[in-house]
Amino acid sequence: MRIDKYLWCIRLFKTRSIATTACKKGQVKVNNSAVKPSKEVFGNEIVVIRKNQINYQIKVLDLPTSRLGAKLVDLYRKDITPKEEFEKTDLLKYSKDYYRKKGTGRPTKKDRRDIDNYQEDTEEDL
Repeated sequence: MRIDKYLWCIRLFKTRSIATTACKKGQVKVNNSAVKPSKEVFGNEIVVIRKNQINYQIKVLDLPTSRLGAKLVDLYRKDITPKEEFEKTDLLKYSKDYYRKKGTGRPTKKDRRDIDNYQEDTEEDL
């Protein structure tokens, strides 16, 4: 079965065309090598998918004949994603909160000076 079709069948992507573009962008790897959407996938292969800044690792258990219901997905794949991948997204959320809020506009001259002073202080500490 094609890798794009497999990812769509196990409900990792909402549509097959989204799965195809993810493969074309290099966000899908099989056994640590980037693949094209037409790559055939077989059982016991490890597939790494980069989606929403998380590297999901999935082991192919079996190949479905068509798209599955959400309850049946675990019969055909095993999620072996490390917990650290999900913890990285929590850190990313906290780092985004530190910066300016969205919609507050450009920094003023005073804000810019404060940012520069902060960066100089952290460089001196190193």
